[in-house]
Amino acid sequence: MKKSFLLVALSVVAFGAFAQTNSPAKLEKKDMKPAVQLKNAADSASYAFGIVMASNASRQLGADLNKDIFFTSFQAALNGTGVTMTPDEASKIFTEFNKSIQARAAEKNKKDGQAFMDQNKKRPEVTTTASGLQYETLKKGTGTVHPKATDKVEVHYHGTLIDGTIFDSSVERGQPASFVLSGVIKGWTEGVQYMVEGDKFKFVIPAALGYGDRSAGAKIKPGSTLIFEVELLKIMAN
Repeated sequence: MKKSFLLVALSVVAFGAFAQTNSPAKLEKKDMKPAVQLKNAADSASYAFGIVMASNASRQLGADLNKDIFFTSFQAALNGTGVTMTPDEASKIFTEFNKSIQARAAEKNKKDGQAFMDQNKKRPEVTTTASGLQYETLKKGTGTVHPKATDKVEVHYHGTLIDGTIFDSSVERGQPASFVLSGVIKGWTEGVQYMVEGDKFKFVIPAALGYGDRSAGAKIKPGSTLIFEVELLKIMAN
């Protein structure tokens, strides 16, 4: 029973951790009573937990989820009737399969990003650097000094994916950000050094200069190409 409980706990932790890196599964709320009676707080929590588990399972495995097998193993583990894997074995199998899913997603996202950048570089106002970074000037500043990678800068920025999804924006928060250039993604470290105070640039950053094959937060998926509008407000020697 102890091992079965651990397997259930392992599933909760695994699905919960990975849930933050994938878009939520679309579950619609129905204006109807549950198929079971919810008599107390524990019943409601149990019902809610089932929804969370189903949502996370669908979110993580998508079309690869074999519901019959999932239900069978989940029920066996929950009831303590025996499972064919130890928690460690289950964790390794799940982790490896998840890596393969993320790898497939990363390749698709990189392919889509490359197609976007191939079109973008045809625009005469866009400069493509040797590293693959693309940038264009949206507004010229009055400064004369370019920051170094070791400098601290103050900026306003607005970050989106190639489909327009906003993933981060100091502009929307109404609060500029400050950081040392060497401490951020490569695309930023390189790109901001082309700017002077008052400049506003648009950067298109390929995955290799961003987060690579890793997710970042809930919206940036593996292999994502990132678009930033950046205004350099101040250079502060570090």
